[in-house]
This record gives sequence, C-alpha cells and structure tokens, in this order.
Amino acid sequence: MIASMTGFANVTRPIAGGNVGGTISFEIKSVNSRFLDLSFRFPDELRTLEMPLRELLGKELIRGKVECRAGWALKASDAAETLDTDRLQRLLKLAQEVQDFSADSGSLNTADILRWPGVVQSAELDWTALLPEFHIMAAEAIKELKIVRDREGARLAELIKTRTAAMRTLVAHAEPLIPTAQRAFADKARAKLIEVMGSAEDERIRQELTLYAVRTDVAEELGRLKVHLDEVDRVVSTRGQAGKRLDFLMQELNREANTLGSKSVSTEISGIAMELKLLVEQIREQVQ
Repeated sequence: MIASMTGFANVTRPIAGGNVGGTISFEIKSVNSRFLDLSFRFPDELRTLEMPLRELLGKELIRGKVECRAGWALKASDAAETLDTDRLQRLLKLAQEVQDFSADSGSLNTADILRWPGVVQSAELDWTALLPEFHIMAAEAIKELKIVRDREGARLAELIKTRTAAMRTLVAHAEPLIPTAQRAFADKARAKLIEVMGSAEDERIRQELTLYAVRTDVAEELGRLKVHLDEVDRVVSTRGQAGKRLDFLMQELNREANTLGSKSVSTEISGIAMELKLLVEQIREQVQ
C-alpha cells in the first residue's frame, strides 16, 4: 500500500533533574515534497542531535518536507532556587570586616543578601545527560510518523481507487455509444460529400468515408484507458515508491482522454472525455 507524505507525531516525557521538573518533547511533521527535505528547529543545547537524526531520517523516509522540533517546558519546584552557603559565609564575613573597619557602615539586610550575585543558585538541567533520551524520543516519533503516513496512504489509495472506478464506468458507458455515433457521423458525411461531388458511387467518397472511420475510431484509446486504470490500482496497492509511476500514469490517462475528446463525433462522448480529464486531474493532485 502506498504511503502518504503528510503526517505528524509528538513524543513528550516528564523530567525530574535535581531541583527542576517539567517535560521534554520531540515533534516531527511532514508535508508533500518531490524530495526528502529536512529541517531542524532545536535550541543550541540540542544541536548535536541533528547529524544522527539526518542519517536516521534518510534511512526511514524517502520523500517529504520534514520538520523536527525539540524543546522543553520547565516547572520550578519549591526548591528550584538554593543558597550557596559557602558564598553566603564569605559575604557575611566580608560584611563583618567592613563593619569592624568602619562603625558607620550599615549592615546587610536579607534583601541585600538575596540580591548579591551568586548567593542564590538557580537549578539547571544537565542537557548532556538528556541527549540519549532525546535520541530515543526522536526514534519513537519517526516510527509514529511512518504509521500515520501509512494510515493516510491507505485512505489516499481508497480515494484513488474510487476515482479509477468512476473512470471505468465512464469508459464502459462510452464503448456502446461509439458505433452509433460513428454511423450517424458517416451518414452526415456521406450526404455532405454527395452534395459536393454529386454521386454516391464516387470512389473518392468511399475513400473519404474510410478515412473518417479511421480518424474517429477510439477503440484503441478506450482499451489503453482500461489498461492504465488497472495499472494505477496495482501501483496504489503495492508498497514502495509510487509517486513517479503514478505521475507518469496520470500523463498517459490524460493523453488518452484528450485523444478521445479530439476524435469524438458526438457531444455525449465529448462530455465523457471531459469527465475523464477531470478525474485524472483529481488523482494527480493527490499523488503530487
């Protein structure tokens, strides 16, 4: 079964490192593209993930414009900020020395101490330790993306088959109309030629009518339409790269529909040719 190039996956994990909690996440989304186009939106701490992920994505995906995002949402706990007691002791000792040197100097209050650089330490995550977890999350997200793309591909295949079935119905409707339309066209052409040439037995009239019959014979076009439609159904039911093959088949179907329209000798058959072209275009939009 064909796979779609459109999909989205997200993996989120809770974290608890030291005095900091929250979540880390990895997100991947994919849209249509003729080639594999990768982009990464990572914070500086996670830039080292890019190269191994490029290799992994190159193995797992063939086409699509793929964007990866990684990040975090931190939630401070009650102990998210701590006092650096060594620095605090040094600060208090220096403050006491200042007071001993000058009795007029003011003493430090609590607010002054808390504002002093380095006394209050904010807890930070160890991103290096989290890199392996991000690797695991990325692999899980890529796996989920492939599942989503396969599921979307199955729906796409059904849509395409619905349209190929509609095209078969149109071809089946056109086939019995051809002989009647050709006879009616030949009768009109014969009458016109007799009017111009003056004799129904004129060899030139027979030659012209034979030429008209050849020019308006669409049996081969209808046959090729059915063959191409069978091939489309086969391709969308087969796993593997199908985009280029389907694009080629759409060109062939469109060519046969155009020929059918140009050879048409009745408005009804011309209408069928137009409907066939419309369905071909609808499939083409899905497979590009």
